[in-house]
Amino acid sequence: MGRRVEQGIQRVTATRHGRDRLGMAWLLIIGLAFATVPGSALSQSTPEAAIPSPEDAPVAMLVDITSGQVLHARNPDRRFVPASVTKAMTMYTAFELIEEGRLDPNQVFRVDPESWREWAGKGSTMWLNARDPVLVRDLLAGIANVSANDGSIVLAEGQAGSVAQWTDQMNTQAQAIGMTNSRFNTPNGWPDDGRTFTSARDLVTLAEAMLRHHPLKYARYIGRRSFTYNGIEQYNHDPLIGRTQGADGIKTGYTNEAGFNYLGTAKRDGQRLVMVIAGSPRGSVRNTAARRYIEWGFDAFDRKRLFEQNEIIGKAQVQDGSARSVGLRAERPVQVNVPNGQADNIEMRIVYDGPLRAPFKAGKQVATLIVEIPGMDNASFPLFADESVAEAGLFARIVNGIAGWFS
Repeated sequence: MGRRVEQGIQRVTATRHGRDRLGMAWLLIIGLAFATVPGSALSQSTPEAAIPSPEDAPVAMLVDITSGQVLHARNPDRRFVPASVTKAMTMYTAFELIEEGRLDPNQVFRVDPESWREWAGKGSTMWLNARDPVLVRDLLAGIANVSANDGSIVLAEGQAGSVAQWTDQMNTQAQAIGMTNSRFNTPNGWPDDGRTFTSARDLVTLAEAMLRHHPLKYARYIGRRSFTYNGIEQYNHDPLIGRTQGADGIKTGYTNEAGFNYLGTAKRDGQRLVMVIAGSPRGSVRNTAARRYIEWGFDAFDRKRLFEQNEIIGKAQVQDGSARSVGLRAERPVQVNVPNGQADNIEMRIVYDGPLRAPFKAGKQVATLIVEIPGMDNASFPLFADESVAEAGLFARIVNGIAGWFS
């Protein structure tokens, strides 16, 4: 594909409302170096053993959150019981509260004796004692790395006053980041007759929000190989940490009701993959499947860099502005995954509602770059105005209007 994409741009009118040019959506088709590939590109590049079978993982999803591409998905919107993967939502809620100044890692909460009686030694635990003072930062590390059920309850009650008020905050945060197929009734994922549920797509959304909004908190609290509290060292059950290059979390989960679940991630050379595996029949099956799945994600694709950061990718027409068009750029490098051997089979287009109405400022998101790769879901990248465009004066509007009829 040529680097000067401005050459050979074809403009296609998608919809037209009479003669109202402001009622049009425009598509800019960029580059002509693509070919039709029969069948699924995914199936052509996938070793059979690399993708978890439906028996090993009824729900499976692998996403490159760097490009936004779904590399593989099975039942991504099916609701399932997350078990202790719920604690990833508790961690995200805590991170948001810390950011808002409503929770301090150096705060001390005391273990309520009644809660201690209910949760002492119940499932995974930090081995907290009744009336113990415990730092929030220790609760967060215990929840993230040894799946502390007791720690989750102490955090919820200490910050919000009750579990119910804490889960209200969890659900508010989930809705705010677009987890539309999830509901949380517990901070730790203990069985609750299915009132807590989620989907693979929602968990990927959660992981991306955590990594993008709170990278320093994520790095501080999540992904440790072990955690020691009250003189007791426990090891993280994450199947990737210490075994897979670049792996750094996020959360495992298991109950009889849920099976063995996992929300995990790894980063290599600036590329971060997030996976979900749910409903595995045994922990060993989940663990092996997770390691093979993530390695396939890194190995089965060529990573193609299409545009550099802030490179002008195309132009959008402008209505009633001081300029008749504006350059469009991406704020970060545009990179996509292409099944091995198919690096030239790419089609790209810029989509925007327009012509754009002036005025607007440089840096405003005004369009989207869609990258189509045979056999895969589209990747999309926001595009931003390269310069400010002021509203045109009366004379310029007349000239632009006349010129528009002949363009």
